[in-house]
Amino acid sequence: MEIVPDTSVIIDGRVSERAGDEFAGVTVLIPEAVVGELEAQANDGRETGWEGLEELQRLVELDEGGTLTVEYVGRRPDALEKREAGEGEIDALIRDVAAERDATLVTSDEVQAEVARSKGFAVTFIEPEVRDVTELAIEEYFDEQTMSVHLKVGVRPMAKRGAIGEMAYQEIGEDVLTEADVREYAADIEEAVRHSAEGFVELDEPGMTIVQFRTYRIAIARPPFSDGVEITAVRPIVKTDLDDYEHADELRDRLREQHRGVLIAGSPGAGKSTFAQAVAEFLVDAGQAVKTMEKPRDLQVGPEVTQYTELGGEMAKTADSLLMVRPDYTIYDEVRKTDDFEVFADMRLAGVGMIGVVHATRAIDALQRLIGRVELGLIPQVVDTVVYIEAGEVTKVYDVTTEVKVPEGLMEDDLARPVILIRDFETGKAEYEIYTFNRQVVTVPLDESDGDDSGVDRIAKKEIEREIRSVAHGHVEVDIRGSNTAVVWVEEGDISSVIGTGGGQISDIEDRLGISIDVRTFAERPDDGPGSESPTATGGKTVTPEVTSQHVILPLGGHEGDTVEVQANGEYLFTATVSRGGEIQVSRGSAIAEELEKAIDRGKEITVVPS
Repeated sequence: MEIVPDTSVIIDGRVSERAGDEFAGVTVLIPEAVVGELEAQANDGRETGWEGLEELQRLVELDEGGTLTVEYVGRRPDALEKREAGEGEIDALIRDVAAERDATLVTSDEVQAEVARSKGFAVTFIEPEVRDVTELAIEEYFDEQTMSVHLKVGVRPMAKRGAIGEMAYQEIGEDVLTEADVREYAADIEEAVRHSAEGFVELDEPGMTIVQFRTYRIAIARPPFSDGVEITAVRPIVKTDLDDYEHADELRDRLREQHRGVLIAGSPGAGKSTFAQAVAEFLVDAGQAVKTMEKPRDLQVGPEVTQYTELGGEMAKTADSLLMVRPDYTIYDEVRKTDDFEVFADMRLAGVGMIGVVHATRAIDALQRLIGRVELGLIPQVVDTVVYIEAGEVTKVYDVTTEVKVPEGLMEDDLARPVILIRDFETGKAEYEIYTFNRQVVTVPLDESDGDDSGVDRIAKKEIEREIRSVAHGHVEVDIRGSNTAVVWVEEGDISSVIGTGGGQISDIEDRLGISIDVRTFAERPDDGPGSESPTATGGKTVTPEVTSQHVILPLGGHEGDTVEVQANGEYLFTATVSRGGEIQVSRGSAIAEELEKAIDRGKEITVVPS
């Protein structure tokens, strides 16, 4: 009797364990396709490859002992077939061997067995092993306050331990781990996931395997993806419900009254996912249909919540599927990339309640990540609530709305525009405004306690400088004198170009910015006024220009990348950025070069000062 085992039974060692029984005296035809697949897995550092190769060695030993006969047959798979093993290319080569030799196919793969039967092959199906795995070996490193364990070849075992917000990364073992140690832990994890109904493989790529086993999310990294074999196991250490958080009653009412767009923000380890899990359980209890979108899937939610991952490698396809399912709320864990924000926005605009988990160091930063990814006017429709988590506590909740109004700090009625208002959920006080100012999207803080200038003043000053510099050649400074008034200081020679014929130029700028601008020369500035230091003051670095056939070169080693003003006897000439080579090059024949050369010819001292 001849049998053809496929990769599944070779990895599980199911042939050698039956060698003294039903497979005694048989000829085992081992397809080269199986050998090639196992070799590829072993080269990628996957334990299944090593286990399969060990089974092949056991079969050779049984052959030498006369228990059975081993024969290698068929052809090796090419690179494309190995890459597409998951598409059935290797299985097809194995079936070809069984067909050519009229042998019995032995498999633990249900799909392989059904395909072979449909083609008329003799098939021996061995039920996959399902074992009750009581505990992973890596669990010995966990205690009640351990959030994650980190095991790497050549390093002592490490862990993150402590209360939420007070985690410390610390050594938890005295002995440096060897490669054999870490591989043994990895083999135990992969075997448990393969044979237990409580685990599944989330990602399996060359160099990285991510599995979920019970409450543990475990990543196994191998060279060349990592510089050494490393295992990182993470689990939640706290389970909460919404009552454990501040503003619980208000948030319940807010989520119940209508479908919302919510961003849960915070720094890594702050407790964002724990809060998201609490929200999920509340929504289920409130009679809402809840799904999740996660990669990897690690939210600890009840069986009523179906957890989805990428479909065909794209969350957009997952979203398309969920729109057919029509959940009341979807929790999108880890909204990071532009594609994630776009998917989140599309689902929210389709009417699905969305709760996204976002990394951010401030509550406002979470909302700003939507700018440029979602049309500005749609942001309040996509996200109307921001919940900021810090050290496991809700420390800030924002209500996001939009109004057509004159932005705070601007006065003219004709400057009214759509403004996104970000209000403190508890007090109702507006803390930020987001709007388009002079064709740019700006986020303006309304709390002026952080500095001398308000957020509006800083934005206005920047925009005025930009507008004036576009028509002036020399130095420009701006003083904000009131909510809608500014003084601009320019060089004497720039007055006419900045004001324009009949004041037309400055009037156009005033109309665009909605600010009254008084243009003055630096000579008019009072000595004790704000910013009274003259832009032409000396005290900069003196340089000796080099005049070549094509350039005037100013050597400025040590100032690479700096923006500086070039002056002659303290009089402003131009502003430039020092090159990576530590110099400023001005092309001869240009107006700037001519002024510079005149100054050199007249023996003026050439200096540079920081701009």
